[in-house]
Amino acid sequence: MSIVHNNVALVIPAYNEGSAIQATIAGIPEHFPHVIVIDDGSSDDTCARVQETRAMLVRHPINLGQGAGLQTGIDVALLDPAIDYIVTFDADGQHRIEDVESMLAYARENDVQVVMGSRFLGRAINMPAMKRLILKMAVQFSNITSGVVLTDTHNGLRVIHRSAAGKLKLELPDFSHASEIIERIGQLGLSYAEVPVTIVYSEYSRSKGQSMINAINIAFDALLRKVIK
Repeated sequence: MSIVHNNVALVIPAYNEGSAIQATIAGIPEHFPHVIVIDDGSSDDTCARVQETRAMLVRHPINLGQGAGLQTGIDVALLDPAIDYIVTFDADGQHRIEDVESMLAYARENDVQVVMGSRFLGRAINMPAMKRLILKMAVQFSNITSGVVLTDTHNGLRVIHRSAAGKLKLELPDFSHASEIIERIGQLGLSYAEVPVTIVYSEYSRSKGQSMINAINIAFDALLRKVIK
């Protein structure tokens, strides 16, 4: 019999994910009762699709970016005093619930505030070669500039304890939030670890992912923030 994770909230930011969001939610077992979807100003039927599921729907009237969606979801989850862990989970079907289970177990058993999934410790199925190269470069860049040593810096699958989630206060609205979270971990001295996960790249998820040019722009932005501080 599965353990009911009453103290866990899955936060799913979604922008124009109408064709995928129901399947993503359906893939989350009932023993994860708290699922929060942030419709980030979608222009498609994402909102209507979510309303047909068991997930809680929170709407941004305009598109603010994935970082803003995550922060909204974190804020909503923290309103429930029973929630101890927040899981950030992608809307496009890349993440697996069995990896969430193993990351939660690690967080609890080792009293770690932030557990991040690593596809480079685990598997990245159908990942384009150029994306792998750019992500590996991003890891090296982040390790040098943030002081937080990781093998995978832009994986959206994370388990965050309440004690850390309340301190993150993400300010960057777009995909730069991944770098911002790592910076916050270093600045706040949060305990962290990585756990191997499997990321499955479908044709759909590849089409929704950030472009390589955008990844380079994010890296430049992270360096610029370091320089002007």
